[in-house]
Amino acid sequence: MAAVVLAVLLLGLPLCVAGVVLQTEQARTSVQVRADAVLAAASSRLATGGAVDERLLDQHTQREGRWPASVVVDLPDGTSVRTGPDTTGSSVVGRAGTADGLAVTVTAARGALWAADAQLVVLVAGLAAGAVAAGSAVGLVQARRLARPLEDLAERAQRLGSGQVPTTPPPSGVEEVDSVAQALVRSARELQARLAVERQFASDASHQLRTPLTALSMRLEEVLATTSEPAVAAEARVALEQVERLSGVVDDLLARARLQASAPRAPLELAAVLAQQRAEWRPAFERARRELVVEPPPPGARVVAGAGPLAQALAVLLENSLVHGGGTTRVRVRASSERGGEWVVLEVGDEGPGVPPELGGRIFERAVSGGRGTGLGLPLARDLVAAEGGRLELARQCPATFAVFLRAAP
Repeated sequence: MAAVVLAVLLLGLPLCVAGVVLQTEQARTSVQVRADAVLAAASSRLATGGAVDERLLDQHTQREGRWPASVVVDLPDGTSVRTGPDTTGSSVVGRAGTADGLAVTVTAARGALWAADAQLVVLVAGLAAGAVAAGSAVGLVQARRLARPLEDLAERAQRLGSGQVPTTPPPSGVEEVDSVAQALVRSARELQARLAVERQFASDASHQLRTPLTALSMRLEEVLATTSEPAVAAEARVALEQVERLSGVVDDLLARARLQASAPRAPLELAAVLAQQRAEWRPAFERARRELVVEPPPPGARVVAGAGPLAQALAVLLENSLVHGGGTTRVRVRASSERGGEWVVLEVGDEGPGVPPELGGRIFERAVSGGRGTGLGLPLARDLVAAEGGRLELARQCPATFAVFLRAAP
């Protein structure tokens, strides 16, 4: 908008000045031409012996209505003939004469010239206002076109900070923004893979340490129970306390590796999570010419889980369906009563070829993939759901349907 206003000022002001100067020159030229025409008519009338009167002068005075003017003819005998409106104040004057004393003076008031100048200024101002309005509209559209991808990028970066891995956004038309978005997605996936490896290492190390620590604890208890030496019993008791503290550290490490938070989860509305996933994944499915159907959950459906881990697990399942599945991908919610509790089940299925028979029993193992992937997505999704107190299962192998079981909120 500032550029448009500057352009209008740089072009409009000189245009106004040039228009005013041009109209002033046109007025002077018109007045001078009329003076020459009156002189020629008066000379011709005098040459034929006729009289120069107001009727003759009126013919030339009324010939140009844009610049009304008065005409004064000074005859060689010293008399004068005058016609036209009185012109007082500032005026434009045209003069013509002959050697024998015939002189013509045409005077046009500047008021008419100023009115024409005002019309020109109003016209230029109107055009300038139209240009500013059009430029503002184009500027707003362009600003929104540039701002919308940046807002979406900021939202994706915020979701990454909350533990969700953003999906590849649709092309925005701005090459630099698309490059940043793709780099963000790549970095998020690499970070997710590294965290998964570290988490698995911590879990494996905790499991491997727990067994020898348990055996050592039992051995120390046996020594404490059988020894009759006070010094040996005291040392065994101190060693047993140290082993118990170390076992607590291992248990805490294992809990952190499984992302089990000590604070209770607040009830989570499923409708908001499903709506967010539908809005995020629908463009990707449309680009693949596939349909994503997310059935609305039952009214008031709530689970005991975190929004970030659940959204990330659903994103893994939707991406898995988009890459490996086919046809319509459908997400639906149902209730289930089993294993001594109330569960809410989220099912993600499609119409594709399904999971190969040789991978059905190992689909949640790390580095097991159908050919296009790292094999880390489904294991990570299972760990995320397990950390929320639920479980992820392959409900149907062909066509593939995955079921996420979550505790129903009271």
